[in-house]
Amino acid sequence: MKTSLKGIKVLSYKGSKFLKTRRTKSIFFTLFSLLYSLFSFAQEQEKDSTKVNSLDEVLVSAVRVTTKTPVTFSNLDKKDIKYRNLGQDIPILMNYMPSVVTTSDAGNGMGYTGIRVRGSDATRVNVTINGIPYNDAESQGTFWVNMPDFASSVESLQLQRGVGTSTNGSGAFGASLNMLTDNYASKANGEISSSYGSFNSQKNTVKFSTGLLNDHFELAGRLSRIKSDGYVDRASSDLKSYFLQGTYVGKTTLIKALVFGGTEKTYQSWNGIDAETLNSNRTFNSAGMYTDEAGNIRFYDNETDNYQQDHYQLHWSESFSDKWSSNLAVHYTKGKGYYENYKYDEPVAGYGPIEPTKMVENDNGELVPGTDLIRQKWLDNDFYGTTFSVKYKDEKLDVIFGGGWNKYEGDHFGKVIWARNSAQSELGDHYYDDFSTKTDGNIFAKANYQVTEKLSFYGDLQYRNVKYKSNSADTGLVDDNFNFFNPKAGLNYEINQKNTLYFSYARANREPNRTDYEGGNVKPEKLNDFELGWRFNSEKFQLNSNFYYMAYKDQLILTGTLDDVGAPIRSNTDKSYRLGFEVDATIKLSEKFILRPNFTLSSNKNVDLAVEGQNYGTTKIAYSPEVIAGNIIVYSPLESLHISLLQKYVGEQYMNNIELASAKLADYFVNDLNVSYEIKPKSVFKSIMITGLVNNILDKKYVSNGYMWDVYPYYYPQAGINFLAGLTLKF
Repeated sequence: MKTSLKGIKVLSYKGSKFLKTRRTKSIFFTLFSLLYSLFSFAQEQEKDSTKVNSLDEVLVSAVRVTTKTPVTFSNLDKKDIKYRNLGQDIPILMNYMPSVVTTSDAGNGMGYTGIRVRGSDATRVNVTINGIPYNDAESQGTFWVNMPDFASSVESLQLQRGVGTSTNGSGAFGASLNMLTDNYASKANGEISSSYGSFNSQKNTVKFSTGLLNDHFELAGRLSRIKSDGYVDRASSDLKSYFLQGTYVGKTTLIKALVFGGTEKTYQSWNGIDAETLNSNRTFNSAGMYTDEAGNIRFYDNETDNYQQDHYQLHWSESFSDKWSSNLAVHYTKGKGYYENYKYDEPVAGYGPIEPTKMVENDNGELVPGTDLIRQKWLDNDFYGTTFSVKYKDEKLDVIFGGGWNKYEGDHFGKVIWARNSAQSELGDHYYDDFSTKTDGNIFAKANYQVTEKLSFYGDLQYRNVKYKSNSADTGLVDDNFNFFNPKAGLNYEINQKNTLYFSYARANREPNRTDYEGGNVKPEKLNDFELGWRFNSEKFQLNSNFYYMAYKDQLILTGTLDDVGAPIRSNTDKSYRLGFEVDATIKLSEKFILRPNFTLSSNKNVDLAVEGQNYGTTKIAYSPEVIAGNIIVYSPLESLHISLLQKYVGEQYMNNIELASAKLADYFVNDLNVSYEIKPKSVFKSIMITGLVNNILDKKYVSNGYMWDVYPYYYPQAGINFLAGLTLKF
C-alpha cells in the first residue's frame, strides 16, 4: 500500500515562480495607480439623473441569472448561511442544495473538502469570486482549504446546474458557482464570533466596517482562524484567513478594491482506509507511517500540506444611464506552498545524488537501491488578468457583452530535506524542476429579448481560446492550443403570474487538465446540455422542477484510481450521458413551519465503454448516484428562535466505471439539527446570537467518498454524531 496519496493540489494547483521583484512592484504600482485614477474620476461625476448600481446589479449580471433566464439554478444568501457558519467549509454549507454531494477528508467538514454536482466532480464546477475565476488553471479543481472561513465574507452565491451561462474561467461541465463577496455597509458595525465543538474544533472571527464615510467611502475587513484535530487520526487543520476591502460609492459609480487570502497547514488524511480497517478502526490514518531502525511503527509528525494564497481584485462598476452600465476588473493571485512526506523504503532513482542504504522493492516487485527520506513537493504560482462586461437594458432587450483574459505561470519543484545516512545531497537541492503556463481568453455576448408579453428568447455566444505549455517528466512536452465555440439558446414562457416554463440548449467544450496529460493520448471534451423546466411561485409555495439531458463526446470520466501522488486519474470515453429529473421546493405550512425539500433522480451512463481493449457495454459513470435528496424543516416558534432539521440522502454509487462489486459505495441518510437564538439588547450590542449544530444526530456510520487501488476499495469515513456551538456578537 502507498504511504502517501492524493497530492491533488500538489501536481496541479500551486506551481509557479515568485514574480521578480521589479515585476511585483510594477503590478502593485499599476493596481494602486489605477485605483487612484478611478477614485479621482468617480469624484468628478455629477450625473444626478441616475443612481449608483450596486455590485450585485452590475457585476453579477454578467455571471448570474434570474427566473427570466432559461437556466437551472439555486441561490444561497448570507441569511441562509449564518445559522450554520461555525467553521465548516463552503461545500459543506452547500450540502442541502439540489444534486449536491459533499465529502471531507478529515471527516468533519474542516480542512480538505470536496463537492460534486450531478455526479460531476469539482474540476467540472466553474467557480468565480465576483466574476473572477477561482479554479486552478492546471488541475481545474477548487481547493477550499486555501480560503478558510470565506463564507463569513460571502454576500450570496448562485449555483447554476449544467452548463449554465457563459462566464470566465474554465468551462462548466457540471455546474457554475458564482460567489459575491460582502456588499458595502451604510453604517459602521462590528462583529465578533467564536465557535467550539467536537474534535477540538474551533473558529474565531472578527469583522468590522466603517460604514460610508462622507457618504462615499467604506473600509471593511475580517480576520479568522480555524483549528481542528479532525475526526480521522491526526487529520488536524490550522487555518488562518483575512479579508479587506475598500469601497467608493458615487452617484453613478461603485469601485471596490479587495485583498483576501489565507494560510493552511493540514496533516495529510488523503490515504483513506481499506475495507478491513473500516470495520475495525474507522479513524485510522496511515499517512506518515514508517518503521524505525528498531522495528517500531511510528508516524512522522510533519506529514503536512502547507500553502498560502493571496488574492487582489479591483472592480469598477459604472452606470452611464438608465440603459447602459459596465464593469471592469483586474486581478492577481499569488500562491506558494508544499506538502511534506516521510518516504519509507523509497527507491532512490530520480532523487538526485542520494546514497542508498538498503535494497527495497519498487512498484514492479524488483529489488532496487533505496533508503528512507523526507521530501517536499513545491508549487509556486502566479495568476493574473482582467475581466469586463458592458450591459444594455430597455423594456424588451437585455444584452451583456463581456469577456476576460487570464494567465497562469506555475513552477513545480521537489526537495529532499533528509535522507538516512546520506551526505551526497545538499539542503535546498531540487530533484525535479518543471514550469508550465496557461493563457485563457474569452469573449461572449448574451441577450434576453421579450418577444411577446409572455415569451422571451435567450441567446448566448462564447468564443474561448486556451494555450497550455508544460515540460514535466510526467506530462512530457505539451504545447497545445484550443479554440472553443460555445453557443447557448433558450425560451422562457410565462403561462401566468405563477407558472413559467423554460427550455434551453447549451454547448460546452473543455480542455484536459495537467494530470490527464500524464496518461498520454488525451482529447478535449464536448457536451450538449438540454434543460426543460417548470417554475411555480405563489405566496406559500415555490416549486422548481426540470429535466436535463447532458450528452458527452470524449468525456474525461473519473476511473476511480489515483496516480502515484494521489491525483485522480481520468480517461476519455467515446460516448456518455447524464439524464435526470430535479425538484426543489419551499413550502410555507404556517407562519412557524417551512419545508424545503429537493430530490434528483438520474441515469448516468457510459455507452459501449472500452477499457484496455475490453468492451463493457453500457455502464454506470463512477461517482454518480442515481438518487440524491435533501430536506430542511424549519420551525420558528418565536421570531428570534430558529430550529432546523437538515436531512440528506445519497444513493449507492460506484467508484469505477465497470460496476465492480467491490467498488460500490453504500447509500447513506444523515440528519443534522441546527438551533439558533438571537437576543437584541437595548445597549452595547445590536445582536447576540447563540447557535448550535449537531451533525449526524443518529450517529450514522457512513462513507461519502473513496477510490480503487486495483480491485481493492479504499474509503474516506465521515464522523458520527458531533457538535459545534457558537456565539456571535454584533455591534
